[in-house]
Amino acid sequence: MSAAVEIDRISKRFRLYHERPTSLKERVLRMRRTHAEDFWALRDVSYEVRPGRTLGLIGANGSGKTTLLKIIGGILRPTSGEVRTRGRIAALLELGAGFHPELTGRENVFLNASILGLSKKETERHFDAIVEFSELEQFIDNQVKYYSSGMFVRLAFAVAVHVDPDILLVDEVLAVGDEGFQRKCLDRVRTFQQEGRTIVLVTHAIDWLNRVCDEGVMLEHGRIRVAGDTDTVVKEFRGTMLEQRSPFVRSDTTKQVEIASVDLLDPEGTPIRRITPGQSMRVQVDLKANEPVEGPIVSIAIYDAADRMMFKTGTDWCGMNLGIVDGATRVVFELDGMPFSDGRYHVTVGVHDIGVETVYDWHDQGYAFDVDTTIKWEGELYISHRGRQEEL
Repeated sequence: MSAAVEIDRISKRFRLYHERPTSLKERVLRMRRTHAEDFWALRDVSYEVRPGRTLGLIGANGSGKTTLLKIIGGILRPTSGEVRTRGRIAALLELGAGFHPELTGRENVFLNASILGLSKKETERHFDAIVEFSELEQFIDNQVKYYSSGMFVRLAFAVAVHVDPDILLVDEVLAVGDEGFQRKCLDRVRTFQQEGRTIVLVTHAIDWLNRVCDEGVMLEHGRIRVAGDTDTVVKEFRGTMLEQRSPFVRSDTTKQVEIASVDLLDPEGTPIRRITPGQSMRVQVDLKANEPVEGPIVSIAIYDAADRMMFKTGTDWCGMNLGIVDGATRVVFELDGMPFSDGRYHVTVGVHDIGVETVYDWHDQGYAFDVDTTIKWEGELYISHRGRQEEL
């Protein structure tokens, strides 16, 4: 099967000028003294996306993600290499790209749709659906220069998904929309996936990579660091980010006490990887002391998919004193009524002294569980609730 997107040895160079002339005279005088250097945003990048697959591009700021997306969309030309695509492309890149601030939302729908390849007649046929999806009925005849960033995203996404694209390119712009509209966009993305369309998504949100994408590519300094299934890419990305912010991932753990195993269990002791909001969970940590250690502390922390710490505790905070640990021992944390919303969460486990000056062992975000729900509510946390009607 031919690839929907074929990226063949793409490199992109930009010229960075440190002293840019401001007039023709200055330009002539400085002709031989212009200070500039080459910056390679991409270096020899090759990858293929098969039809109907969703690829997530991830990496630190400046890694080349957006540059690659623009080259795929034909907005930038590569310095070397070639991109071949098959089918109509719709792209959501910079906020407001393809919009004219002095035109109304209605006029910009026709302008943006024409840029994406729709005729005026086709746009007229889709216009009502576009406006309804964007939820901007009362603002559609206002100039878009008065729109908020969220309104820009609503209108741009609504146009892009109604041009019947074979390939949808999406940059980080979806992070601007409110939570309700993000869910709506996610539903439309899933519909596109069911219809067999190809999607290339740039994101910093690891949960989007896990929840939406079939495969991932991590870029680092313009090169592919790792590519493949999303679990592998996410693990590499988390490890890289952690190396930049945590002292515990280097080889400075003493291993006087090692974490032999960590298990996530339900209250009956059965291993689990998926829970529902409000369900209880055990974190069971088995330790192996390679020499006697007095008073080690076991800590656990739970992070959401955006790498935010949601909860942290330790044996000291639970009033536990492990005494002298020699050989094998087990520590169990009972977490009652987990109040998390749907998504993927990661558990960090560490063993250290009371001041965290000596770290014996540390497993950072090495254990994951998913929270799934069919219950309807919105927000970051789940609160067990019910409703009733009373007679007055």
